[in-house]
Order: sequence, then structure tokens, then C-alpha cells
Amino acid sequence: MMFAEILAVAMVVAVCVLLMAGYPVALTLGGVSLVFAALGHLTGAMSFAFLGALPQRVFGVMTNDVLLAIPLFVFMGVMLERSRIAEELLETMGRLFGSLRGGLGISVTIVGTLLAAAKGVVGATTVTMGLITLPAMLRHGYDKRLAAGTVAATATLAQIFPPATVLVLLGDQLSTAYQAAQLAQGNFAPSSVTVSDLFAGAIIPGFSLVALYILYLIFMAVFFPKTSPAIPPEPGAPKGVALARRVIEVLIAPIALILAVLGSILGGIATPTEAASVGAVGAILLTARRARLSEALGPTVRKTTQITAMIFLILMGAALFSLVFRGLGGDDMVHRALGNLPGGVAGAILVTMFAMFLLGFVMDAFEIIFVVVPIVAPVLLKMPGVDPVWLGVMMALNLQTSYMHPPLGPTLFFLRGVAPPEIKTTDIYIGVIPFVLIQLFALVVLWYVPGLATALPHALYGG
Repeated sequence: MMFAEILAVAMVVAVCVLLMAGYPVALTLGGVSLVFAALGHLTGAMSFAFLGALPQRVFGVMTNDVLLAIPLFVFMGVMLERSRIAEELLETMGRLFGSLRGGLGISVTIVGTLLAAAKGVVGATTVTMGLITLPAMLRHGYDKRLAAGTVAATATLAQIFPPATVLVLLGDQLSTAYQAAQLAQGNFAPSSVTVSDLFAGAIIPGFSLVALYILYLIFMAVFFPKTSPAIPPEPGAPKGVALARRVIEVLIAPIALILAVLGSILGGIATPTEAASVGAVGAILLTARRARLSEALGPTVRKTTQITAMIFLILMGAALFSLVFRGLGGDDMVHRALGNLPGGVAGAILVTMFAMFLLGFVMDAFEIIFVVVPIVAPVLLKMPGVDPVWLGVMMALNLQTSYMHPPLGPTLFFLRGVAPPEIKTTDIYIGVIPFVLIQLFALVVLWYVPGLATALPHALYGG
């Protein structure tokens, strides 16, 4: 191994160690990159000339139309968090399914799916679901572990259900990597993979995952009825036609919003950024209908600004990191390492997925996307038979799984912060294990049946 490549490896290790120690992501990426660029220059391993491309990269980040969707989707999610729509959904769906064993758990899953699709942010979905649904499930006699696992698993759907912020960032990174891979292979008119492709690719795996969750809840209700008892109907609660009318009234607004955003993207009517604008306006209207807009707008704007600034600072740090890593010859080293693994393409993808899964214990999904994907994706996409949409959905599902895996999954900490005192940390850890196994099963199925991710994009956009 050449000295430059040793520096490249050391730079990656240094970033991971500092992130695990709790240092800010953007400052870690930028600071470590500058230190190793200086070391490379002093030792002759790389030239400072590589850094001359940094302004253009930063300019590319700031003028990227796709990335403009991020603050709009974040705004939509935070605004919906303040609209109290989750409470209405849970109350109504609970009345619809609550008389059945496991019905409340199924209601929580359905409501969580709608919130995940509407918010696109795992942390916000986890906190909202934890505050609203966990006390209700415990009050009606649900097993603490089953209740905690259901809420945690459902909240992580915001990681893979469009318009998830993770999918937007992953789509942007994969698009760059895919074009670079094609150019390296001599294709000077490269095709691209878009965020819309990734949104379409995630829909079938996302709904399949929801179906598996519901099947597990039905299994628990049938074979372990004490874990998920039926809820006796409340006196005076609407029934029959009145209940059906109430369900339609409550569901129509969030479903209309989701269809307006996602449908316009998948139908080619609007770009993700344009659709995000529609979603932001829709979220304002929903909130104005249920709460005082003047009280919700200020905190929403501040939270959106904080999250957006964090993401774009990380993007700039990641741009510097990838530039220095390439200058040290790290991309060539990764290409050789993955290409020489036993098992060929399958072995390279398996090692990559396993590494991302382990990193998910100690690093946020955003950090993994910005640090790992730019390094490995160009190499993987050069290999024969690797579809970029399938690879992207596999990565998203993998990150979703590691996001709730004990002991360090971020979702577990979010839930621990809002869970009632009678739910212990061990209850949360044990409760999520069946759902982690379900997600790993879904990941294996997607590995062997890539059409689950590629069929819909190909049907909508061809190719």
C-alpha cells in the first residue's frame, strides 16, 4: 500500500472516530480533510491543486435544484407535526380497528405510515408517535415491548417512504456517482438516475414492509392475545355510517396532500422541488385548519432553518472530504479492494451493505450518505448488472434497519426520550428485535427480487 493510500485510510478512520466521539459532522469532515490535505502536501502524497476544485463543488451544491427540495420537505414535516393531525388519525383509526385484537397496533402502523409519508423525517415521526400512541397502547393493555417495537418500527418508515429526506440526499449522491461511473467506462452521454426514480423504487418495498409489520401484529394477536387486546367501544362513539364518514373526513386531507406531492413527482407533472413547494403550502393550510397558524409558523421556520443549515454544512464538508480522499488515491484503492473480493459483484455489495449496517450503530444516515456513498457507489455502479435504483433502495432499507437496531439506533434514543416511565430501555430494545428481523428479511427478499425496486420506475419512466 502506498503512503498516500495509507493517509486516505487514516482520514476515514479519523472521521469515524471523531464522529463517534460526538464532534459536529460538518466541522469534522472539513477539519479532518484540511489536516490530511496538508499532510499529503507536505509528504508529497497529493498536491494542493486538488483543492482548487472546491469552490466549484460548493457552488454546485448551493445551486442544485434537487437539494432545494430539502428545506421545503423539512418545513412540511415540521408544520404537520404542529397540526395535531396525528391525534385525529389515531383516534379515528383506533375506533375503526380497535374492537379487533391487535386493532390498535394496526391503527398505529397505518397512522405511522401516513405520517412517515407526510413528514419524511424519522426523529419528528418518532417523537410524535411516541407521545401520542405509546400512552394509548399502554392504557388499553398492550404489552410494553410490543407497543414500543411497533412505534419504533413504524417511525423508521420515514427513512424509506417518499418523500423522505434521506431518499432526496441519496438520490443526489447516486446521480453523481452513476454519471461518474459511466464516464469512467467511456460513455460520454451518460444517463442519470433521479430522485423521482428513487421515490418510485421505494414505494413497493415500503408498502411491503408495512404489510409485513401488520402480518406480525396479526400473528401476535392470534397466538398471544394478551399482548394486544381488543378495545371495548366507547359509549356514544360513532358507529356504522357515522364512523365511515368520520374516517373519510380525517383521512382525506393527509392522503390528498401525499397524493399531491408524490403523485405529481411520479407522474412527471412536477419536479421534487416543485412538489415540495406544494406540500409546504398544503401543510400550512392543514395547520391553519386545526391550530393557530401564527403560533406554529415561527417555531416551524426556526426548526426548518436549523435542520437545513446542518444538512448543507455537512454537504460542504462532504465535498471537501471526497476531494481530498480522491486526491490521496482513495477511490482507486476502494475500486481495487471491492473488485478483488471473493464473490465478485455480490461480494462487493454484501461487504458494502454490512459496513453501512454497522456504521448505522454509531453514525447518522446523513453522515453515512455523505461519507460512504461517494466512496463506494462509483465503484459499485461500474460493476455489471448493478442497477442504481435497486442499489439506492437497498441502501435506504439497510440504513432504516440500522437506524433502529439495538443498542445504538437513533430511533431508540428518540423513543426513550418521550416514552412513559413504565417503559424501560430494555423493553424498547427487546421490542424492536422482531421488527429488525422483519426488515432484514425484506432486505434479503429485495436482494433476490430486484424487480420490487426497479419495476415501477421502469414502468413510469422506461429504461
